[in-house]
Amino acid sequence: MDQTIEKTTDYSSKEYLAEVDKYWRAANYLSVGQLYLKDNPLLKRPLKASDVKVHPIGHWGTISGQNFIYAHLNRVINKYNLNMFYIEGPGHGGQVMVSNSYLDGSYSELYPKIEQNAQGLQRLFKQFSFPGGVASHADPKTPGSIHEGGELGYSILHGAGAVLDNPGLIAAVVVGDGESETGPLATSWQVNKFLNPVTDGTVLPILNLNGFKIANPTVLSRESHEELEDYFKGLGWDPHFVEGKDPAKMHVLMAAEMDKIIEEIKAIRKNAKDNDDESRPAWPMLVFRAPKGWTGPKEWDGEPIEGSFRAHQIPIPVDQGDMQHADQLVDWLKSYRPEELFNDDGTLKADIKAIIPKGDKRMAMNPVTNGGQLAKHLEKPNPSDYALDNKDHGAIEGQDMMVLGAYIRDLIKLNDKNKNFRGFGPDETLSNRLNKVFEATKRQWMEPTDPPYDALLASHGRIIDSMLSEHMDEGMLEAYTLTGRYGFFASYESFLRVVDSMLTQHFKWLRNAHEEADWRADVPSLNVIASSTAFQQDHNGYSHQDPGVINHLAEKKTKYIRAYLPADANTLVRVFDKAVDSKQLINLIVSSKHPRPQWFTDTEAKDLVEKGLGIIDWASTDQGTEPDLVIAAAGSEPTLESLAAISILHKALPDLKIRFINVVDLLKLKKDDPRGLSDDEFDMYFTKDKPVIFAYHGYDDLIKDIFFDRHNHNLHVHGYREEGDITTPFDMRVRNDLDRFHLVKEAVLDMPDFTEKGAHLMQEMDDLLQKHHDYIREAGTDLPEVEEWQWEPLK
Repeated sequence: MDQTIEKTTDYSSKEYLAEVDKYWRAANYLSVGQLYLKDNPLLKRPLKASDVKVHPIGHWGTISGQNFIYAHLNRVINKYNLNMFYIEGPGHGGQVMVSNSYLDGSYSELYPKIEQNAQGLQRLFKQFSFPGGVASHADPKTPGSIHEGGELGYSILHGAGAVLDNPGLIAAVVVGDGESETGPLATSWQVNKFLNPVTDGTVLPILNLNGFKIANPTVLSRESHEELEDYFKGLGWDPHFVEGKDPAKMHVLMAAEMDKIIEEIKAIRKNAKDNDDESRPAWPMLVFRAPKGWTGPKEWDGEPIEGSFRAHQIPIPVDQGDMQHADQLVDWLKSYRPEELFNDDGTLKADIKAIIPKGDKRMAMNPVTNGGQLAKHLEKPNPSDYALDNKDHGAIEGQDMMVLGAYIRDLIKLNDKNKNFRGFGPDETLSNRLNKVFEATKRQWMEPTDPPYDALLASHGRIIDSMLSEHMDEGMLEAYTLTGRYGFFASYESFLRVVDSMLTQHFKWLRNAHEEADWRADVPSLNVIASSTAFQQDHNGYSHQDPGVINHLAEKKTKYIRAYLPADANTLVRVFDKAVDSKQLINLIVSSKHPRPQWFTDTEAKDLVEKGLGIIDWASTDQGTEPDLVIAAAGSEPTLESLAAISILHKALPDLKIRFINVVDLLKLKKDDPRGLSDDEFDMYFTKDKPVIFAYHGYDDLIKDIFFDRHNHNLHVHGYREEGDITTPFDMRVRNDLDRFHLVKEAVLDMPDFTEKGAHLMQEMDDLLQKHHDYIREAGTDLPEVEEWQWEPLK
C-alpha cells in the first residue's frame, strides 16, 4: 500500500478512504483499550479478570467522533501540506490525543518505554487514568496539546492565541457541544473579529455536535440545520456541515467538505496577500453531527447507548471484579477488526502508516505545541530610561501605569520585527492609563471603523482590548505564551476574579509541564496586571472592590507564582521588566493608575525588586539599632498611608524608634516558597518579638498566614476588610482601618511604653477621623490635609 498511496493524488479515492477508515478504527481500538485493559492488548488469548482494570475510569461518548475528525485532518494535512495542530475542546477525552500521537509515532519518541509493539500497547493501555499513569484529558504530558479540557470553554480562545502572528498556522479546534454552552465559548465565536488574514493564522472551529452532555441533551444539537446555519452566519462564519452516522457515507462527506474548507482558507489567504486585503473574511467552520458514543455499544439493558447520554462515560459495566459482561467488551473491541490494523507483534500495518503525516507535519509534533522551544529573545528597553527623579522622596507626583505605558510602548517598538509581544485587556487599556502604548501601535480590530467616533482601531496592532470579556483576553494570552511569545493581560483588579479559575488551570498546566513532562521547554510567563484597585474606586463602588486574586494565587504552589505590589512608577517598571521575559510563572502585578507621590529612586527601586523587600532608611528612625516598632507596607496606598503615619508618629513621639519596610515581592515572605526568606533573614527584617504593623493591599488573612510560621507573632495587619461603598479614596482606607490615623492609633496601643505619652495623640486621631467623616459628606472630597499632604524628611 505504501507505493499506491505515494503515487496517487486522489485523496478522495475509495482506496484512500479505506485506509482512513482503518486508521480511524485503530484509533478507536486504542481508545477503548485504554479505558478498560491493562494487559492482553491484542486479545491474543481469552480475556481474564487480571487483564482488566479494577476501576475503569474515563469517557467514551466524544471519542470516536474526535478520532474520525483527527483522521480526516491528517488526510488534508497530507493533501495540502498544511501546518496544522489540534485542540481538543471536549472535556475528558484524553484517549483521542494519546491514541493518535501513539499511531503517528510521536508518543513513543517522547516516551520510549511506550514502544510501538505489543509490550508498548500493554503499557499504553495500563497507564491511562491509572495511578502513576496519565490523565483522562489532554494534559501537558500529552504530545500535541496546549489545551487541557479540565475546565470547559477556552478551546477557541487557545486556538486564536496560538495563531496570532503565525500566518501559516491552522488551529483545528474541536468544540464539544456541551462546551459550547459555556459563557466563554459562546463569546469565543467573536474571535474572527480580531484575526487578520495577512498577519495571523486561521482558527478552524469544528463543532462536535454529538447531541448530549453527561445527562442531558445539548442545546445546539436540538436546533435544526437551518437554525445552526443562520446562527453561525450571523456570527460572521461560513458554516459547513457533515451529518450522519453511516461510516462509509460519512468518510465521503467529510473528505469532500474538508477539501472545500481548506481550499476556502487558501483562497481567503491568497486574496488577502495578493491584494493586501485586511478586511475581515467569513472564515469557514464545520458542524460535525454524529452520534455520541459512535461505533460503541448500541444498547444496554434495553436502553439506548450510542446516540444517547448513556454513552458519556463507561458504557459497558466490566471491571476486574465484575467480568460477567466481558464477552460484550471483547465483541466491542473486535468490532474494529484489530487483525487488519496491527501485526502480530503489535506494530501498525504498513498501509496505515503510509497515510500518517510525517515529522513536524504530525499534529502531535507541530512545533507550536512545544512553544518554549520557539521562544525568541525579547528585546527590552532599559528601565532606567523611564525612571522618575525621586531623590527628594515624595516630592513629585506621577501615574505609575502611565510611566509603564511608555516602557511598553518602546518594548513593542523593539520587538516589531519579531512580532512576539502583545497586550490584552477587556476595553481598559486607556482606562488603566497605558495610554502611551498607542504611540507605537493600535488596537487590532477587523470590523468596520467609524472615525471620529472610533479611535485607535486598525486591522493590525499589538493590543487586543476591544472585546469586553476577561475570559477571551486572558485565554488568548495563555495560548500566545504557550506557543512561545510574550505579553500581558491588564484588567480591573476586582474583575480578575472572573478568570481566577482560568489562572488556576494555567498554573496547573505550568506545574505539570515543568515537573512531569521534561520534554517540554519552559514557556514565557503569564503576566497579569491588576489596576483600578480596591482602594482607589472613585465612582465604581463596592462591586469593584475586591483584591482577592492575590489570595487565590498565593494558595497555589508558589514556585510558579509571583505577587508583586510596587508602590510607585520606578518600582512598577522594574517589576514589569523582571516579569515580562521570565519563564514558567504567573506574575501578578498590582498597580496604581492614579496620580501618586513617587517614592523610590531608580537605584532603590531596582534593589527592592531584586531583593523583594527592603528597609527604607530615609523613612526609618531606628538607625540600625533594634526598633521599638516595625511598620511594613505592601502596595501603593499602604505605602502612602504608612509614610504619613510615620511622619505623624515621629513628630509626636520623637523618641520612638521606627523601622519601615517596603515589600514588593510578597510571596518571598512565605517560608514554604522556594525563594522564601529563612527564619534568620525574616527576623533580621521584622525582629522576633517587636510589634509589627503591616499595612497591606489585600485581605488580612494572607499576611497572618505568612507570620504564623515565623517567630514574631506580635503582628497587627491592616488590609482590606470587605468595607466599601461609593466614597472617596481616603475614606476607603478609613473604612478598612488602613488610613494613617488608624495606623497611628494602632502603634500607640501596641507599645505599652508609649501608651501614656500617646494619649493626646490618640485623641487627636479620633478627632481627625470624625472631621474626615463630616467633611466628605459635606464637600464630597477628601480633607485638604490629606489631599495636600507631602512627605517631609525625618529630623
